[in-house]
Amino acid sequence: MRRIARPLLAAAFIGQGVEALRRPQQAGQTARPAFDGLQHLPDEISAKVPSDVETFAKANALVQIGGGLLLASGRLPRIAAAALACTVIPGSAGGHMFWMEPDIQRRAQQRQAFLTDVSLIGGLMIAAADTEGRPSLGWRARRAARHAYQRAAAAMPTASNDAVLDTVGEKLSAGLQAGAEHGRELAELVGERAG
Repeated sequence: MRRIARPLLAAAFIGQGVEALRRPQQAGQTARPAFDGLQHLPDEISAKVPSDVETFAKANALVQIGGGLLLASGRLPRIAAAALACTVIPGSAGGHMFWMEPDIQRRAQQRQAFLTDVSLIGGLMIAAADTEGRPSLGWRARRAARHAYQRAAAAMPTASNDAVLDTVGEKLSAGLQAGAEHGRELAELVGERAG
């Protein structure tokens, strides 16, 4: 199914990217809301955004074409899907601001196009999370820890297994709590720096 679904999902982005390269002025108008929003971010981020909206639209189009080709071919599909999801808003959703449209019929068309873009983001999120039936890294780590614990418990002398297991369990619990605390500290540091 992936061999069919990935190219189908990627086709919209490849076509949109090619069209944006052919008509950079129109693509720039569509990308203007996202471009303006990025300009208001902190200097560390806004300095990396191209200064011209057409250049921004062309860069977005190149990501759409490259990510679409990677997704369609099955090479780095999770990364490609995540990159494509980031291109939806500047690539097309900026042109479908239905809430600003005064004409009722045109508003309905714009709303439908906006919902289509939201649906594409949902499909790309599923594709980015797809492990192709293989277990995730988190599951594999938990499984390895459980098997290591069981092997260590089996290697312990049987007369004092309960006491040893309690000690090992306490040390393992303390280590996990220390790791969780370190993770929280890192998250707070990242949050402070990102803020």
